[in-house]
Amino acid sequence: QVQLVESGGGLVQPGGSLRLSCAASGFTFSSSWMYWVRQAPGKGLEWVSTIKTGDGSTYYADSVKGRFTISRDNAKNTLYLQMNSLKPEDTALYYCARDKFGLMRGQGTQVTVSS
Repeated sequence: QVQLVESGGGLVQPGGSLRLSCAASGFTFSSSWMYWVRQAPGKGLEWVSTIKTGDGSTYYADSVKGRFTISRDNAKNTLYLQMNSLKPEDTALYYCARDKFGLMRGQGTQVTVSS
């Protein structure tokens, strides 16, 4: 069955960095557009980033553009999110997903940005 397993979250100070990973299985990862979405405390799911297949084009929400970088390793069936210059408002549960709305997502990894 389809599995998405996120890791790499944690507690980081403002301005710090984290790299999230998502191990995918049960479907053809290399043929799938992939997404990161997040859910801040008390809020709904928010799309963060998309990476296409083929040319690997990437897209970002305005709130993370220039700070976050999405990438993929098709040989390892793994999706990544490099997060730099983190802000307190980036605090959220981060999910990798097979759709932009997060309907098909993993269990999530917690990112907390606080001093």
